[in-house]
Amino acid sequence: MSINFKIIGLRIRELRLEKQMTQADLAEKIDMSATYMCHIETAKRKASLESLLRISNALEITMDRLLNGNQTSDSGEYLADLLMLLDDCTSQEKRMIFEIAWATKKCLLDNRYCHHENVR
Repeated sequence: MSINFKIIGLRIRELRLEKQMTQADLAEKIDMSATYMCHIETAKRKASLESLLRISNALEITMDRLLNGNQTSDSGEYLADLLMLLDDCTSQEKRMIFEIAWATKKCLLDNRYCHHENVR
């Protein structure tokens, strides 16, 4: 299994924007160039473990959160992100998000079944 640097780059971008930081802000905080930071976010360059640790510290998150989505056996994958997404929602908004997620999952399962039928 290889590391999905695209997922990591997207997560860095999402978290950076949450903190209302520019790439230049984050790059300065971790003593890297803004260009290199851009390359990490777009997965044009593979960040080293040390770079990822510096980024996670600068964003005040755990490495687990940064690497979320890269482990195949992680049953709690994206759980922290989903909980954070729901954190400031009303009960009605939470219900709507649940119904959308449920319908999306049903559609994915239906299409997976149809895809398997067409392959046979």
